[in-house]
Amino acid sequence: MTATAGRPHVIGILNVTPDSFSDGGEHLDRDRAVEHARSLIAAGADMVDVGGESTRPGAHRVPLAEEQRRVLPVIRDLVADRIAVSVDTMNAATAERAVEAGAVLVNDVSGGLADADMARVVMSTGAMFVVMHWRGHSDRMNRNAVYTNPVEEVRREVERRVAELIVLGVREDRVIIDPGLGFAKDAAQNWEILAGYERFASLGLPVLVAASRKRFLAGVGSPADAPATERDAASAAISLLAAERGAWGVRVHDPAPTRVVLDVWDAWRAARR
Repeated sequence: MTATAGRPHVIGILNVTPDSFSDGGEHLDRDRAVEHARSLIAAGADMVDVGGESTRPGAHRVPLAEEQRRVLPVIRDLVADRIAVSVDTMNAATAERAVEAGAVLVNDVSGGLADADMARVVMSTGAMFVVMHWRGHSDRMNRNAVYTNPVEEVRREVERRVAELIVLGVREDRVIIDPGLGFAKDAAQNWEILAGYERFASLGLPVLVAASRKRFLAGVGSPADAPATERDAASAAISLLAAERGAWGVRVHDPAPTRVVLDVWDAWRAARR
C-alpha cells in the first residue's frame, strides 16, 4: 500500500454486489470485477476496497457464505496481481479469510460493532482497521440521524469506540478512523462533519474520508436528479480539501479526477517550496 509522500492514499471502490447505490451489478462477475480493479489502479488508485454487501440506505444483510463467495476469489486474484487490497465487511469471518488471502486492511463500516469477533480478528492478524462511525444497520440507520451537535457527538462516539477496541487488544497504530459520511446522517449533517474535519484529526489518528458519489452531493455541480456517476467532480473536490487537511486517505469510485486534483495540488506545493 503506497501513496505519494504528503498526499492521501486513494482507495478505489469495487462493489461485488447486485445492489450498491452507484454501480450495483456492474462488477458481480468475477472476471469483470478483477478487470475493474485493474482499471482503478491504472486510473490512480493505490488500493482496491472489495465489498460483497451493499450498505446503501435501506439495504438488507447478505448471508455470510454469499458474501465470501463474491469477494474471496476476487481478492485472491488481485493479490496475485500484486494489487493492494482492503476488504469492506462487517463480518469477522470474512475479514479473517480475506486477510489470509492477502488483504492488508479491514474496512468495517460498523467499527467492529456488528460482529463481536472482529476485534479478535484485527488483533490476531495485525491488519489495518478502519473504524467508521456507526449507529446501526442500513435498513434502520436513517432514523438514527438525530444529533444536537453532529461534529462533537460523532467525534465522541468514534473516540469511545477506538478506546473500546484498544482495551480489547487492537493496536492503536493499526487504527484508521472514518466519520461515516452518509451513515445515520442527513445531507446537512454530512456537510457539518466535513466542515469539522479538524475535530476528528485532533484525535491523533489517521482519517479516511469516504464521500464519493454519496447522496448529499446531489445537486452540487450537477443536477439533483442526475445519476450518481455525475457526482465524481464534487467527490474529487472533497478529495482535494481532505488532502489539504492531512487526511490519510480518500475512498472513491473513480480515481481519475481525484488523481488530477491531487497532481495539481502536488505541483502547486512543489512550486511554493
